[in-house]
Amino acid sequence: MKELLIKGSNPKSIFSQIQSCIDADMREDWGETVLTFNNAIGKGTLRTISFNWGISLIDFDILLNDDTTLIFDNDELSPIEFIFITQGYFNYSENNSGSYTTLEQFQNTIISPKRSSKKTFLFPKSVHLKVNFIRINRKEYLKKKNNNVCYLNDLLVKLFNDKIGDTAYQHGGNFSLRIADEIKLLNSIQDSGMLRSLSIEGRLCLILSLQLLEHKNFEEKMNLPEAISKNDIAKIHKLTTYILNHISEDISITILSTESGLSPKKLQLGFKILFSKTVNEYIRQLKLEISRDYLKNTDLSVSEIVYSIGIKSRSYFSKIFYEAYDILPTDYRKHLRNKKSSLI
Repeated sequence: MKELLIKGSNPKSIFSQIQSCIDADMREDWGETVLTFNNAIGKGTLRTISFNWGISLIDFDILLNDDTTLIFDNDELSPIEFIFITQGYFNYSENNSGSYTTLEQFQNTIISPKRSSKKTFLFPKSVHLKVNFIRINRKEYLKKKNNNVCYLNDLLVKLFNDKIGDTAYQHGGNFSLRIADEIKLLNSIQDSGMLRSLSIEGRLCLILSLQLLEHKNFEEKMNLPEAISKNDIAKIHKLTTYILNHISEDISITILSTESGLSPKKLQLGFKILFSKTVNEYIRQLKLEISRDYLKNTDLSVSEIVYSIGIKSRSYFSKIFYEAYDILPTDYRKHLRNKKSSLI
């Protein structure tokens, strides 16, 4: 087992120490620090970016060849960490005691160890891990105007106002595909410069708000119904990829039920809970989002686009597109072209 000992909690310092331990390449662009490695240790990418008021992001996309522990030996007040895994799993121990809690895929997790404790992450070998850490330096965040921390539930109010670090906290909450989808959007941002940093910051705040909302619902006993298990959630997540890959086909609930092994009733319940939509509403929204991208980024005719997203009637497509975006598809494309030509 490989062991990495990290001093302090500053993201850039953490990355500098990791770089020296795993022989990674480091680059900095637009305020982001990125480590990449592909060697005997494994392969992957690590990214961090910090914003005002003590909010920072660290994310890992890694595959390791050996079990690896990351031990934080820190005398400072640790940040509150909102953790979400979109692929794989890893283990967590507050005091490097050898007793671990498994942090699972799609589960909303919040940790805040005691001051001077040795927070330890154990990353298993041969597991492709994608994980996001949204970290809040509570002292800095409390200086933020209109932080509204006082409106959180009592547990989090106490945690945010703990300036000494004498209380440990760990929340292993509900499983959420909605948060997973928002993280996908975060990771797909392609802009550069100011547009990129603003997009990341905005998406980060949205994800954090969803994680806080999950915590509120969990504490108020508004959990996922017992009929929706962790395995059911994983199946629905795979189903969203199936829908995307077969968007040009006639996708019925019967087909999705057969593909996932879930009953039609459980499918509808799962989509309603996780996406606040019925299965058909989810598919229709996805078709519209894809069609909008085609109109913007390709020269396909409207008829070709309608065919490619599996809608049989062009008039019906125009109707639902207008209902969703308050503009007809042809007018939307004209608007984009006129806007582009005005910039030339």
